[in-house]
Amino acid sequence: MPATRHRVVIVGGGFGGLAAAKAMAKADVDVVLIDRRNHHLFQPLLYQVATAALSPSEVAWPIRHLLRRQDNVRVLMGTVKGVDITTKQVQLKDGGRETYDSLILATGAQHAYFGHDEWERFAPGLKTIEDATAIRRKLLLALEAAEREPDDERRRALLTFAIIGAGPTGVEMAGAIVELARTSIKGQFHTLDPKDLRVVLIEGGDRVLLNFDPVLSAYTLEALTEMGVEVELGQMVSGIDAEGVTFGKQRLETHTVIWAAGVAASPVARWLDIEADKAGRVPVQEDLTVAGPENVYVIGDVASITQKNGKPVPGLAPAAKQQGKYVAKAISNKLAGRPIEPFTYKHVGDLATIGKSSAVIDFGFTKVKGWPAWWLWGIAHIYFLVETRTRIFITMSWLWIYLTGQRSARLITHGSAPTEKPLDEVDED
Repeated sequence: MPATRHRVVIVGGGFGGLAAAKAMAKADVDVVLIDRRNHHLFQPLLYQVATAALSPSEVAWPIRHLLRRQDNVRVLMGTVKGVDITTKQVQLKDGGRETYDSLILATGAQHAYFGHDEWERFAPGLKTIEDATAIRRKLLLALEAAEREPDDERRRALLTFAIIGAGPTGVEMAGAIVELARTSIKGQFHTLDPKDLRVVLIEGGDRVLLNFDPVLSAYTLEALTEMGVEVELGQMVSGIDAEGVTFGKQRLETHTVIWAAGVAASPVARWLDIEADKAGRVPVQEDLTVAGPENVYVIGDVASITQKNGKPVPGLAPAAKQQGKYVAKAISNKLAGRPIEPFTYKHVGDLATIGKSSAVIDFGFTKVKGWPAWWLWGIAHIYFLVETRTRIFITMSWLWIYLTGQRSARLITHGSAPTEKPLDEVDED
């Protein structure tokens, strides 16, 4: 490849970064995509890895494999520690540097514990494959420990699962844990009874799925309650430790707490020395560039931009993909001297599933709930998967679970106690 071509460096191989790289397949540019992991992750289905419905290989694919037919892309595995906007270089943790003409920062979000980072040890979030397999191990080990526990009080704590945050991730996790635990217990554990299982969903707001229409929120609450999920609304968490969680004026004894309450943007604002909003996101202009540094684009969860209706562009996969494609076109247009139209976000709807046969979808112009929404939710997720082979495998897995209730990924790998969280020792099956 000629060294004189315009060099585009993309940091992040998530939805936005991958979409940008693919959209530049035929552009007269050289692309370097940097990610600290070697795989692209389909995060909307990560909770199904955590609850043993799918294996990690069904929701993640090597980035090199996905871009193997693109001659103008070079993929690097490395951790970015900063950006030098003066020399136009991306600085890597191992001392490496990558020079850019245009820079696309698509580094996504991370867990936010609202000033209580010490809670992460006891309440893991769900953003990576490592998170999902650690949670899966924690859930399954709790059942195994409860099977052997003679003390009734400790057994109750082992069979109590708490999820903090009733957004889509929290709601989906709550329903999936109920189904996992009850189908696992039924006929497979001799001393455990499904009725002893408790799943408690804790939310600081006044309803579940705050970003959805209130009618769909009410339906979701009813569906969760019918499944046996205990929903605690208007309850702020004040403490989490190895023995349980404190919220409102209550104390819940549990060895399994999952965090689904908040996220914060990755440190792009600090790299660029730009003031961020409260969530750590970087304000961007209508063409998704940052004011000041030349040819620096910020997209996805780490970008803050307002739509024409006054609402912020949401931190969703479709938004990140739209921004990635837009930036790729904007760079090509700029190099060719063509005009660049402002970015316009097209909302495709909000989706959340509440188990293996119920879901809610808010398209804006219409709302769908129940069994029809669940089928639409499944079709939409299968459509957006990046590989045909994966679509087939996931369809077969879902069909098997729907017909039998059994999950094929119920493997416990490493660890021996339900309170352990050795993320550096995860074995991805």
